[in-house]
Amino acid sequence: MAEDAPKIIVDDDWKSQAQAEKAKLAEEDAKSKAQGPDSGPGGLPDKLTFDDLIKMLATQALMYLGAFPDPQTGKAMIALDMAKLHIDMLGLIQDKTKGNLSDDEKSMLDGTTHELRLQFTEIVKALEKAQAEGKLDPQTGAVDLGGGPPPTP
Repeated sequence: MAEDAPKIIVDDDWKSQAQAEKAKLAEEDAKSKAQGPDSGPGGLPDKLTFDDLIKMLATQALMYLGAFPDPQTGKAMIALDMAKLHIDMLGLIQDKTKGNLSDDEKSMLDGTTHELRLQFTEIVKALEKAQAEGKLDPQTGAVDLGGGPPPTP
């Protein structure tokens, strides 16, 4: 009857495989935590959200409205046509997503678009005023805001 009893075979190899896999997962987890939450390769988010899209378009519009200096020159750049394009894209998103957004998403989109439109209008008025006062160099687009010598032609 001893011959009919099942034999128990202990395989110690699985323990080392499980430990190696556990160490590998812990290492990957540490890397992802170092990159930030929900980060993929290169520190970019694995999953983009609607808010990310709105923030990206708003940042581009602000850049073209002169809110951020050009990394190459260190000077603010104003390109009204490009700023208007990004603001118009936000308006298009508003139109096409009507009734399909959460309250938070709608509030963010409406507020962002409204603020950018106000800033755009203020900058256009300021540039028109500078041009009327002769403070805008038509060739370079430089604006003399006072405190220094006037722009040279």
